[in-house]
Amino acid sequence: MDREFLKELLRTCSVSGREEEIQKKALAFGKSFAHRQISDPSGNAVSVVNPDAPCKVLLCGHIDEIGFVVTHIDEKGLVHVAKAGGVRPRLYVGAQMQIIHEGEKVSGVVAVTPELLKQEEVKPQELLIDIGAACEEEAKKAVSVGDPVCTDTEPKELLNDLFTGRALDDRTGAFVVLESAKLAAQKGSEAGIYAATTVGEETTGRGAYYAASRLSPTCALAVDVTWASDAPGTDPGETGHIKLGAGPVLCLGSSVNKTMNRLLEETAKELQIPVQWEVATGRTGTDGDTVNMTGAGVPMALVSIPLRYMHSSAEVGSWKDLEGCIELLSEFLLRLPKKLSEGMSLSPLNEGVDF
Repeated sequence: MDREFLKELLRTCSVSGREEEIQKKALAFGKSFAHRQISDPSGNAVSVVNPDAPCKVLLCGHIDEIGFVVTHIDEKGLVHVAKAGGVRPRLYVGAQMQIIHEGEKVSGVVAVTPELLKQEEVKPQELLIDIGAACEEEAKKAVSVGDPVCTDTEPKELLNDLFTGRALDDRTGAFVVLESAKLAAQKGSEAGIYAATTVGEETTGRGAYYAASRLSPTCALAVDVTWASDAPGTDPGETGHIKLGAGPVLCLGSSVNKTMNRLLEETAKELQIPVQWEVATGRTGTDGDTVNMTGAGVPMALVSIPLRYMHSSAEVGSWKDLEGCIELLSEFLLRLPKKLSEGMSLSPLNEGVDF
């Protein structure tokens, strides 16, 4: 597992809809194991192992992040923004920010005003980014309407093999997808593995739709993050008791394929990989929902990474959980083709025949 590669991804701004730079890095990493690499008009990057295999497994980990987009520059040279994805504006007051203009980083800070400090709720349009410009004309030489904006943070190591940074949601999932495909290829998996770092999950879900509809996979595994209930102020009664460092999280949900879940659970038990469970009574809120309802329908399972402080600039994850996810998925990709050839059905009603 290449920790430095993940840290490089975490340093790279990829606000939803503006993922091109980080996708170049995903493709560069995928060249070490892929037999073929493809992209599509949405901006997905897909590294493929065994492209001629009849059993096609789509791995989805979205590589976009929440953030902002420049909407306006006022006469004072302050930069105005709109949100892209589920940001919580109050968390950004006084934050150091970066604006990516023509591939270059422009540094700034969110202005701290007495009014904002008093407000219980802060709206995105009330966040004004000060880049040091003296006037509108000077600011417009440095940034433009449409430029992506996110916090300017560095990933850092914590105690107990934990780490923190911006955009672990879902940069960690994209990382797991690539590392799992690489490890499965090294182990000799006969599955057709389509490791897709998808775009737009935080805003439109378009990346997962493009990937699944164009590739027509046999089944799909979505890799995303989920709320760790060991964070302060959380309630395990909402989705389940989930701890950092306690292993990958499997999902009991109405849209999750039961046969795939069972194979994941059996694989984890055989390898003595600890797993945790979460419950999703409706939508999972991941690329899996989109993939599941693409074309004629794609059987889907969800593997999640425990995360504290989701949708903030100080998310916390565990290296141990990432290792567990990578090992579990790589072994699943080894076993699935054999199971299907032996007659395993992805239908929960009939173990012998799909229609």
